[in-house]
This record gives sequence, structure tokens and C-alpha cells, in this order.
Amino acid sequence: MEATRSSELLKQAGMRVTAIRTAVIDAVAERPHADADEVRALVVERLGSVSVQSVYAALHALREAGVLRRFELAGHPSRFEIHAHDNHHHMACRQCGLVKDVPCTVGEMPCLTPSETHGFVLDEAEVIYWGLCEACQRACAPANPCSV
Repeated sequence: MEATRSSELLKQAGMRVTAIRTAVIDAVAERPHADADEVRALVVERLGSVSVQSVYAALHALREAGVLRRFELAGHPSRFEIHAHDNHHHMACRQCGLVKDVPCTVGEMPCLTPSETHGFVLDEAEVIYWGLCEACQRACAPANPCSV
């Protein structure tokens, strides 16, 4: 992501523009759905030595400010993406962990309406579709069965 775009996102969120925050945004833009360790590795490539705590603090602050979105796949570390504020969902491969974005099932938030709200005012629904990506399907054969 262009440094000016990262700076713009920070300013829109009312945040101070810092090298670590800009590097974290750039890393997440470069590798959507990255976990914190992947983000840190990319930040280190850009800035040199950076503490794990600094990256976690930046990820937390950017998520709290609405710049980044965090989501979790069962059994995996949290992943991050630039928050598009579009309420899209995710499709995940059980075999290799590939994650792809999927548009909202209806088109407006929340995408799914439960049969009972229990008095909640809903503003978001999170759905994760699980299966095998095309590459993993091709890799599966009678001699090398894949489980779904």
C-alpha cells in the first residue's frame, strides 16, 4: 500500500502517523488475512528490528480505531485485514489454510438475521465457510486422500 494511503487511513481514524503503524498497515495490505507473526515479519523487512510487543500494540490500536479488522478461524491464530466496512465473510481451506473473501450473503448489514435477537440490536454477522480449495482438491487422490 502506498505510504500516503496508510497515512490517510491513520489520519481518518484520528491516529498519529508513526513508522510502525504505517508499516503494519502496509504489511496487512500486502498480505491480507495474515496473522500477527506474518505481519511482524513483513514489518521487520521494512523497518529492521521491531519488538513483538510493538507490532501487537499497533495491531490492537489499529483494530480499535477501525482501520484493521481481526477475525479468527477455529484452531488458528487471529488474522488481520484492512477494514473495508463491507461486512464480507471468509472461505477457508481445511487443508492448506488459504482464506478468501466472500461478499455478504444478502448485501446489507447484518447479512444474516437470526430467528431470535434476544433484545440485541445487531450490526454485523460473521460467517466462515469451510472446505477444500481447488489446489487441495487436485492434490487429493485415492492414494493421498484428503479429509473434509
